[in-house]
Amino acid sequence: MHLLIKPDIMICVHCPGSVRNLSEVAFYCKQTPELKLQARCCLNQKDTILGHIPLHVLLSRLDLQNCSLKDLGPNFSQAHTAVIIDLQANPLKDDLANTFHGFTQLQTLILPQDVNCPGGINAWNVVTSYTNYQTCQGQRNLCNSTGDAEICPENGSCVPDGPGLLQCICADGFHGYKCMRQGSFSLLMFFGILGSTTLSISILLWGTQRRKAKAS
Repeated sequence: MHLLIKPDIMICVHCPGSVRNLSEVAFYCKQTPELKLQARCCLNQKDTILGHIPLHVLLSRLDLQNCSLKDLGPNFSQAHTAVIIDLQANPLKDDLANTFHGFTQLQTLILPQDVNCPGGINAWNVVTSYTNYQTCQGQRNLCNSTGDAEICPENGSCVPDGPGLLQCICADGFHGYKCMRQGSFSLLMFFGILGSTTLSISILLWGTQRRKAKAS
């Protein structure tokens, strides 16, 4: 069954060619019936089928090896649902720390040998170096090892945000700096204050310009 690449996963055609037959991405994709190879992606078909067009597909695995990539580009975030990503044989810069925000499902990342795993070795269960590449496997949930009390305020909770990345989410009923404000955030009050301030400044500037015009 043919899968069409949707506009929101155009990372699949980020570089020419298709998934290599001997790649780890191709191996896993061919082993699972609901997964289909398309360009550089292995797509997971979801929901129902209308004719030959899936109503919803998710990027499950991505193979961008040997694509001459120096950086992953602004559209790389489209691959945040991927479980396996292969980036070997690319001249990547050795600073991927903030590239994988939101990649919470990523479990296997294959990189050039001279590029460190994002988040460092503490962000992964196993880091293995080979002659031409290295693998980062088993993304760790750092919230489990650090504990909420050490990094999040009393009214917030720690959630993973990608390899070596965390974020604090305010509990229901709390918001603002360090989740210290209680109650829902009042948009009406916010825009009311903003509107009043803008109007006051506009009137002040208008009066100043009128005085200057009369003086001249």
